[in-house]
Amino acid sequence: MAVDPRQVLAGFLTVTMFVMLGNMIKRDHFDTTVEVANHSGSPSGNYDDVDTSERTTVTLHGVRNGPWKEDVLNLKPCWTKPDSEEGQQSEGFVTFSLTNGPEYHVSQIADAVVVARYLGATLVLPDVRGSKPGDKRNFGDIYDVEKFVKGLNGVVRVAKYHPGEISARNLAVVRVPNRVTGNHIAEHIEPIFSRKGNIRLATYFPSVNMRKTEHKSIIDSVACLAMFGTLELKPEVREVVDSIIERLRTLSRKSDGQFIAVDLRVEMLEKKGCQESSTKSCYSPEEIALFLRKIGFNKDTTVYLTQSRWDSSLDALKDFFPKTYTKEGIMPEDKKAKYLNSETSEFEKAIDFYICSESDVFVPAISGLFYANVAGKRIASGRTQILVPANVPGSTSAADFISPYVSKKNHLAYSCFC
Repeated sequence: MAVDPRQVLAGFLTVTMFVMLGNMIKRDHFDTTVEVANHSGSPSGNYDDVDTSERTTVTLHGVRNGPWKEDVLNLKPCWTKPDSEEGQQSEGFVTFSLTNGPEYHVSQIADAVVVARYLGATLVLPDVRGSKPGDKRNFGDIYDVEKFVKGLNGVVRVAKYHPGEISARNLAVVRVPNRVTGNHIAEHIEPIFSRKGNIRLATYFPSVNMRKTEHKSIIDSVACLAMFGTLELKPEVREVVDSIIERLRTLSRKSDGQFIAVDLRVEMLEKKGCQESSTKSCYSPEEIALFLRKIGFNKDTTVYLTQSRWDSSLDALKDFFPKTYTKEGIMPEDKKAKYLNSETSEFEKAIDFYICSESDVFVPAISGLFYANVAGKRIASGRTQILVPANVPGSTSAADFISPYVSKKNHLAYSCFC
C-alpha cells in the first residue's frame, strides 16, 4: 500500500514538536533597539528576552477552537495637535520619497512631517518607489491624498504637486535618521535648508527603535499625528483589503470569523539575516505550525500568510492547518491582474500590512520594522493579540507569548494613545 508522504511528514513533525520547541532560542532583543543591516527589507534584529515576572497579565478566553481573545482596549489619541501659528513659515520646500513598503512609509512620513514642521517648510507630497529601478508610483495610486492633506491641516502646508521652482541647483539631499530629534534638525538640517532653500530627505534606519517616549514634546506630538493620523489606503485598494478579510472571516465560521495573520515570507527566511543570526530572529513554516499547535489552535484555524504565492516549503504548515492561504489563493480573481500580477510589489506589501494590522491574531515569524509598525497600528486600534514565538519552558498558554510591545507597554504607540 502506497504511503502518503504528507502523512509521513505530519507524523514526524508531531513527534518532534516538543523537541523543536525546546530547542528554540529565546527571543533576545526582539522588540528592543536593534541594528538594521540595509534598506532592502532584510530581516534584522532579534527577539526580545522577556522576563515573565514583569509581564502584564493578559486574560485569554479559550474556546474549543483555540485561544482567541476579545480585544477590550479603547485607546484614544493623547497627543496635542500643534498650533499652526507656533512655528515660523518659510518659503522653502521639503521633498522625499516613500520606499521599501508600508512599514517604512509610516516612519518616513513621520520624519518628513517633523522636519517640515520644525523648518516651517512646505511638504511636497511624496512619490512611492519600489525596489527595482524605474519602479515609481504616485502617492495617490496607493494612499488617500485628501485624507493625508486634511490630517496635516494646521500642522504643515502640503503641496500636492512638485513645485516648478525646485531644481537640482537649489535642492540639497539630506540624510535623516529615523525618529529624528529637534537637536539633530537644528545642527545638521536647518543650516543646509537656510543655505539652499529646499531639501530632499532620505530617511535611514540605524536601528529599529519603536520604544515608548517618556518625555513628550511638540516634536513627539507631530510624529504621533503623522504616524497614526495621516496615512490611509485609497478607497480602491482598501476595498481589496476588505474583500480578502471578509473572505477569511467567511472561511473561519468554526472560530466565529476569527483568523490569524502570519508575516512569513520565504524569500526573507532565505536571507543572511535569518540564516546566520546568532540569536533567533526568524521562524520557519514548521516552527510556526508547531508553535500555533502548542498554544492551542486547532486544524480548523484559518491562517493568512504574507507570502504572495504558494511555495512547497509551506506544505508542512498546511498539513497542520489546512485553511492556510496566500494572496494568490484568497484574492478575488478580478483583482489579481492589477494587485498581484503587476510588475511592482507595492500593492502586495500594502495589502499585507493592513491585513496583518486588522487580523484577530498577528504572529511575526520575522523580526524587524514590519513587525514593529504593524504592532504600533494594532495597539492604536486596540488589537493587542500579537503572539511572538519563543522558548518559554513548559508553557502552553498564549498569554506567555504576548509581544513585549504589549505586555510591557513599551511601544511608541503607548506614547501616542492612552
